[in-house]
Amino acid sequence: MKTQERPKTDGQAAASSDHAFDGPRETTGARAAVVVPVLTHRGDASADAKRRSPEARLEEAIGLAAAIELEVVSSGIVNIATPKPGMLFGSGKVEELAAIVQAEEIELLIVDHPLTPIQQRNLEKALKCKVLDRTGLILEIFGARASTAEGTLQVELAHLKWQKSRLVRSWTHLERQRGGLGFIGGPGETQIEADRRLIQERITRLERELAQVSRTRELHRQKRKKVPQPVVALVGYTNAGKSTLFNRLTRSEVFAKDLLFATLDPTLRRVALPHGREIILSDTVGFISDLPTHLIAAFRATLEEVTEADLVLHVRDISHEDTQAQAADVTTTLDLLGLGEDRDVTVVEIWNKIDLLPQERRDGLLAANGAATEAVSVSAVTGAGMDDLLARIELELSAGSVVFDVSLSADDGEGIAWLHRNTDVLSREDAEMLCHFRIRVAERRKGEVMQRFRGRLDPVGGPAEG
Repeated sequence: MKTQERPKTDGQAAASSDHAFDGPRETTGARAAVVVPVLTHRGDASADAKRRSPEARLEEAIGLAAAIELEVVSSGIVNIATPKPGMLFGSGKVEELAAIVQAEEIELLIVDHPLTPIQQRNLEKALKCKVLDRTGLILEIFGARASTAEGTLQVELAHLKWQKSRLVRSWTHLERQRGGLGFIGGPGETQIEADRRLIQERITRLERELAQVSRTRELHRQKRKKVPQPVVALVGYTNAGKSTLFNRLTRSEVFAKDLLFATLDPTLRRVALPHGREIILSDTVGFISDLPTHLIAAFRATLEEVTEADLVLHVRDISHEDTQAQAADVTTTLDLLGLGEDRDVTVVEIWNKIDLLPQERRDGLLAANGAATEAVSVSAVTGAGMDDLLARIELELSAGSVVFDVSLSADDGEGIAWLHRNTDVLSREDAEMLCHFRIRVAERRKGEVMQRFRGRLDPVGGPAEG
């Protein structure tokens, strides 16, 4: 099993090496090594392995480690012809890893691949250091990112469900037995059974608390439905630039950094569209390949903001070499949330980070923004394409709407303000005593508008044009 070296970040070709592990990286925290196993045997059914290059997987794994400030002193790709049930790697590779762990004084080995509890235990014994697989690492990151009571509950629930599956007899205390009542007889409850029971009790309590959170969110959504603003949700692969885009559109300062899972808790802000209509924009946690299903389940209360949205914006890092694979991972996660093709929710792709593309391609993408069926290309950093994005959001939300002409008295300040808050004001002409408006109204609000301005509306006819 030959290991390949990770390409240098400056673009130079990497020299081959037997160990193929890079030198120290200047970060803080525990000393760690990152290993990306690549299953090369013919029976490998991993769609992710087929889509992604091993080098890209390694870069992402190193980014995940950096997200919790680990000092990655070694990293490499390991080709595996036949996974070993005991330790995943063969004995020769385990000996090689053990030598690197000892030489580099590594405290933590990250394996970017699912490990069974037995494999994790055996590797820790053989390497004499802590071992984390991909799921464990993501849980650690989420634990570090949780900043609200809800986020903490969700992370703890996901972690306990993962931990429950890993209660193997790794330590001697799990082999002890707790004495039962003498008159019942039998050997009593083993420590591992007690631990599993305690974890399950805590899981049950957390699920009850999160159910209350979900009910509270539902009440908030019901209140918002009584207000005219539709909800537009941002989704996308982690580090695609959602929070930066959110800040650009809302002129707020949500934490945004070139860091995987920089945003964990959802944030909602109002945004004004070109014709005055307001929307509620929601920023959510980023998705990632092989996101554990129980983690999705734990964050369902948060992700319900996506399932209840009137419009979903799928933000993509169009400059990334694996942008297609990342898009497929987001689509898979949306399907798990029930936002498949059978749901009546429009999903619009937003191609972000065009500022990192060559000038010619960037200009071509911006020129194509006017097409209503294509993606909208933007740069959240420079602001390029923002007007096109807002116009596209307005167009999508106005689908199936109707257009009216309405005339109001010039001194009807309340009525004029209501029009601007609750409809899209397409045009306005001021006469001596009257103000003439052309407004666009969502189909679901047509009755409310007709009742409020009874006798003063003139239908322009048919569905509204953009």
